[in-house]
Amino acid sequence: MAEESDLERNEPASPRRLEQAREEGQIARSPELSAFAVMLAALATLWFASAPIMKGLARLAAQGLSFDSVVARDPAAMLARLYDASFDALVIAAPFVIAVVVAAVIAPLLVGGWSISPAALIPNFERIDPFKGLSRLASLRGITDLVKAILKALVIGTGAIVVLWKGKEGMLALAGQPLDAALGSLGDLVMTSVLSVAAVMIVIVAVDVPLQLWQYARGLRMSREDLKREAKEMEGDPHVKAAIRAQQRAAARKRMMAAVPTADVVVTNPTHYAVALRYDESAMRAPTVVAKGADLVAARIRGIAETSHVPILEAPRLARVLFANTDIGEQIPEKLYTAVAEVLAYVFRLRQRESFGGAAQEPLGDIEVPAELDPLVRKS
Repeated sequence: MAEESDLERNEPASPRRLEQAREEGQIARSPELSAFAVMLAALATLWFASAPIMKGLARLAAQGLSFDSVVARDPAAMLARLYDASFDALVIAAPFVIAVVVAAVIAPLLVGGWSISPAALIPNFERIDPFKGLSRLASLRGITDLVKAILKALVIGTGAIVVLWKGKEGMLALAGQPLDAALGSLGDLVMTSVLSVAAVMIVIVAVDVPLQLWQYARGLRMSREDLKREAKEMEGDPHVKAAIRAQQRAAARKRMMAAVPTADVVVTNPTHYAVALRYDESAMRAPTVVAKGADLVAARIRGIAETSHVPILEAPRLARVLFANTDIGEQIPEKLYTAVAEVLAYVFRLRQRESFGGAAQEPLGDIEVPAELDPLVRKS
């Protein structure tokens, strides 16, 4: 079968397909959202913690630039001072690093959620195949990413040019300002530039997140054949299920036939139905159906009963009612207690006559059964 084209894959992904994609590490992600979150976290950290960070950096710079003759002559002291300076630098940068790492971890979860997939760690050499890489570049996703990157560069570049052009007079004036004032003006200019880029990034993120979700859903689309194949895998092939059901029925029929020799009597219609009953007064509240069948199955039940010397009685109405209102392994309905009791009493008398002799047993005759249980009466 030829490989299905994208045009044929026009059905949304099923829940099972989405779950499999997550297990394989395929999750919707927005790089632009992650970049914006990292930049926003860095900006917020610098905004709220700029004073202690700047003081710490100034102190660290002053310590590093100061000259101590004792330390300069002692290598161990130099290492200790380097260790202290490194530790101080880590402490100063800790709020900034923590904020950036937290933003980098949380941002992807906003789009695709959390997923741990060992399958994503398995090396996939197709990713470094140059021919497949070229094919990906020529795909719709590759073209979309290229256009998006170009537009992103144009938008951010245009925003940066506009900000710099508006602040050109302030930048030129920095040369004539005192150092403290120049640093303050430069900080304002940098902050304005960063905020402008952040504003532009908001627009890019607002476009990129829906685009990534659309591309993710489009990449997981399924064809009707995929849906049918998945349904077969989940529910089982109908042919296989039919074969299993046939085997189950055959096994149940075999167990049923094996129980016929344990019956006390087989009630027949005489040819259409056969119902085998068993009653153990010490263990059963009422007689139980151990086997039943119609036509060929009924013939097999009668044959096994004859071979096993189980009494066979013709009671057409009772056999029909028992077949219609009982299941194998269940006790007979309470409304049939009287009718079945007549049958069992008749069988008991037959066995007594066979064991001890006596007058010939009269035929059982027709047995009265409740009309509401007779399927022929209900149909009429």
